[in-house]
Amino acid sequence: MKILLNKNKLINFIKNEKNLGFVPTMGSIHKGHVSLIKKCISQCKKTIVTIFINKPQFDRKNDYQKYPRTLGRDIKILRELRVDYLYLPSIKEIYPNGPNKKIKISAFGKKLCGKYRPRHFEAIADVIERFIKIINPKKIYLGQKDMQQLKILEHFVKKKYSEIKIIGCKTIREKNGVAYSSRNVLLNTNEKKTAGKIYNFVLNKKKYLIRKKISIHDIKNKIMRLGASEIDYIKVLDINKLVDKNTRSKKIKIFIAYYLRSTRLIDNV
Repeated sequence: MKILLNKNKLINFIKNEKNLGFVPTMGSIHKGHVSLIKKCISQCKKTIVTIFINKPQFDRKNDYQKYPRTLGRDIKILRELRVDYLYLPSIKEIYPNGPNKKIKISAFGKKLCGKYRPRHFEAIADVIERFIKIINPKKIYLGQKDMQQLKILEHFVKKKYSEIKIIGCKTIREKNGVAYSSRNVLLNTNEKKTAGKIYNFVLNKKKYLIRKKISIHDIKNKIMRLGASEIDYIKVLDINKLVDKNTRSKKIKIFIAYYLRSTRLIDNV
């Protein structure tokens, strides 16, 4: 695995790659990332992974500071997976003149997490576009756990870079149902159990919610009783119509964002 810190050196290394797959990460590599990387390796001639904790997408300084950083462990995992390239840029490499404040994304970026984290998705679209300009990948691999992010980036990339394909990969879950996330390391044992109970409760009530046999108010009350300290939202949405209202096929998901102490967890079921 070739580790690169400098974008000009990276561009030079990959300039002749015709079938390059790209997996963007913020590090703290877990089984969800591993599944994205394995899919990329199986579909592309070469695979590049980036580890970059993107400061502009954090709305709280404290969140950015406590985001888990496990670079040595991450490099070991990526070597074992036989990733071809690992790019570890500095903030100055990615933002020589600061973030792009004029970036335009789908109106869906103002809903769900976007309502509680202003400019969060604009910052993610901005950094992905910067990586696209450096890497010029054929395919970008993203997890369905962050479904809102996936749909926004699909729409953004399709509009501006139609030759690049976004591949959405299924959510990988722990034994108790909790979706793998870098933030899970911030949870203690009891909170992990609580997160599992919340996931399984929402999963079991999904069809009743869709048929309106149970109210979102009742679901929220039960989740609070299970141990959530705060709930940002629970929404029932057709994911096929999130950015394209003309799609006829339906695929209903329950979107949820809640806190266990100060750790914010999101999922879609």
